[in-house]
Amino acid sequence: MSGKKFTHLHLHTGYSLLDGSGKIPDIIAKAKELGMDSIAISDHGVMYGCVDFYKAAKEAGIKPILGCEIYVVPKSMYIKRNDRDNETHHLVLLVKNETGYKNLMKIVSKASIDGFYYKPRIDHDFLREHSEGLIALSACLGGEIQSSLLADNINKAKEAALFYKSTFKDGFYLELQYHGMEEQRKVNNMVIELAKELDIPLVATNDVHYIEKKDSRSHDILLCIQTGKTIDEENRMRYPSDQFYLKSPEEMWDMFSYVPEALENTVKIAEQCDFDYDFHKSKLPKFPLPEGVDPFDYLRETCFKGLIERYEIFKEFLKRPFDLDKIISFGKVSEEANLYIERLDYELSVIKQMGYVDYFLIVWDFMRYSMENGIPIGPGRGSAAGSVVAYTLGITKIDSIKYSLLFER
Repeated sequence: MSGKKFTHLHLHTGYSLLDGSGKIPDIIAKAKELGMDSIAISDHGVMYGCVDFYKAAKEAGIKPILGCEIYVVPKSMYIKRNDRDNETHHLVLLVKNETGYKNLMKIVSKASIDGFYYKPRIDHDFLREHSEGLIALSACLGGEIQSSLLADNINKAKEAALFYKSTFKDGFYLELQYHGMEEQRKVNNMVIELAKELDIPLVATNDVHYIEKKDSRSHDILLCIQTGKTIDEENRMRYPSDQFYLKSPEEMWDMFSYVPEALENTVKIAEQCDFDYDFHKSKLPKFPLPEGVDPFDYLRETCFKGLIERYEIFKEFLKRPFDLDKIISFGKVSEEANLYIERLDYELSVIKQMGYVDYFLIVWDFMRYSMENGIPIGPGRGSAAGSVVAYTLGITKIDSIKYSLLFER
């Protein structure tokens, strides 16, 4: 089978906590040794390893494919109880482009923040709304389709397969895996038939949890740590074989030679995935404001409201409706007032020029929330202590003009 190409699209690193044992540099080194030109990361429910994985793969001249094996519930992620109709299943999502990366971040975050129940879970409705730019694979025996097939519930498997096919328009594939398990042999035959009937492409994967075959022993110990068991206990979680390692393209072709299209599709998927990080560009989040409201105007107005609250010379303006023009006009007749106004406008102009308007609004927002909800905050530290903008926003409690602190520091 020499010369046959294959890309691993279902792979867990050490960031699949206490379930994946392979360290990213070692995984990439092994992939390089095996002559692979692309490889994916699909940790359980998290994306913590994506940046490290991307950098290591790029440095080795291997194309990184970012992804995640998420946990899906069909009904609702907000149901936090045992529900037979809302059981948790696996699904692999791979990033096809920047839109897909953003959607995957939303999915993973939402699953942890709102859907967490033993594991970070997402539901069908949220997937349907955030599927663009993502390629989905049906995962292992824990996938929604495979688990239904294993239970001989063909109609339920078809229903799930059609849902994912219609949801992931950038690509949905039925996975074939074999780690020496009879259940997989049974399900694989059914998956192939289902793929023909529903016109869904196949993809062959190995559920990689460690690098070398010999690592199955240490991985088993890792599972014991996860489950609080000892290695000698019979009644405990364990993997059924030592086949969950980073197999060579030749091994994968030998195993799935009867479905060559499933192997060829791994390369086709890898070619479609085209996402790169831009580490040299600042990507600060946007502060949510009503449509039509300019962030800089909002920041400036908020600063001037803080100005009249914190400086005695402006106190008379607290008794009147807020009028920015009148405050600025006051600075033209009062040298002291003008000192504060000029300093404030100078700092604001620098903040605007540097692109930090939204950043200051975000910090102002969470500092305000902290104060309103009795969360202790400090007086300010570092370069922020020299800013009148930070003082008028309530981010710091230090009057930089009174103590002659420089904004430039």
